[in-house]
Amino acid sequence: MTRPTLSDVAKRAGMSTAAASLILNDRPSRLSAEAAERVRRAADELGYRPNLAARSLRTRSQSIGFVSDYITTSGVGGQLIHGAMLEARKTGHVVLIIETEHDSFIPQALGSSVMQHLEPIDESVAVNALLDRLSEGIIYAAIRSQPVVVPEAAKSVPVVLLNVTSSDDLACSVLPDEYSGGRSVAELLADNGFKDKIALIGSTEARITDASATATVTRRLKGIFSVMGEREMSFSAQVDCPVWDTPSGYAAVSGLLESKLPFDALLCLNDRLAFGAYQALAEAGLSVPKDVSVVSFDDDPLASHLRPQLTTCALPFEEMGQLAVRLLLDPEAEKREYLVEMPLRQRDSVCKKKS
Repeated sequence: MTRPTLSDVAKRAGMSTAAASLILNDRPSRLSAEAAERVRRAADELGYRPNLAARSLRTRSQSIGFVSDYITTSGVGGQLIHGAMLEARKTGHVVLIIETEHDSFIPQALGSSVMQHLEPIDESVAVNALLDRLSEGIIYAAIRSQPVVVPEAAKSVPVVLLNVTSSDDLACSVLPDEYSGGRSVAELLADNGFKDKIALIGSTEARITDASATATVTRRLKGIFSVMGEREMSFSAQVDCPVWDTPSGYAAVSGLLESKLPFDALLCLNDRLAFGAYQALAEAGLSVPKDVSVVSFDDDPLASHLRPQLTTCALPFEEMGQLAVRLLLDPEAEKREYLVEMPLRQRDSVCKKKS
């Protein structure tokens, strides 16, 4: 009779090989008591005995698992992975990346045409694939900050949430400091003399209390409106855009121009909206920043190539990726939310308001 393997036990218990190994070797994990009982029962039923020779040869894998949605195919988001790889190299680790391309994670700006060419990978399958390769921990990331449910299998190893949130308090989470970022953009406008003829492009104040809004949108808006109140500023218009892309920014600003609503500054909630705003202003014969100042968020790679160069509050994705790896490899890291400062890239699209 063929000797049953650890893989046989894991398959019978419905667990990953790595998770089964943790349980049978009495190693610390966050797997449930029910999962542990399932594995031990499967081992007893199969008559499994550990291969001591193989165990003596086993070493740490020096690998970190990275589960994401569309990060490798996005311009800015790739910095999350780059930062993680840079930090991992310092300790001799490699980063194993699996893109799930899951429908629920597809950013709206990519549209349905992308979905037609994808076969999503279930997150649990991705996690188990990484655990089977003995990854020492898993970074669970997404291109758009949103709440996620961490697969149960991932809890057998250290987990860090990167640019996502979760109700699970067993993991560290790394997020951009959106509230402070919102404040810095609004303060920039205030410091340049803008008080009332300002148009908000992308959302409205009502989204702050909208339960469906992501943490990114809510915190960014809270930061903006906190300064608006403190500095006695007001928006002449607030335009909600369900999709934050270039055509939406173009349509929003074109609509404002047609309505004759006064504005001499645009606060766009991301760079793609600002790209569209530039197009609409140019078609109307208006100059940035001479006629209208423009400021936004993200620091898309194209932002510095516009003319004039776009002033924007950067998403610190590379620094976030680095921090995620440090937390993952630190057994003493406190399981809480870690915020990374969003630096303001002051370029040429904002100038002093004419008196």
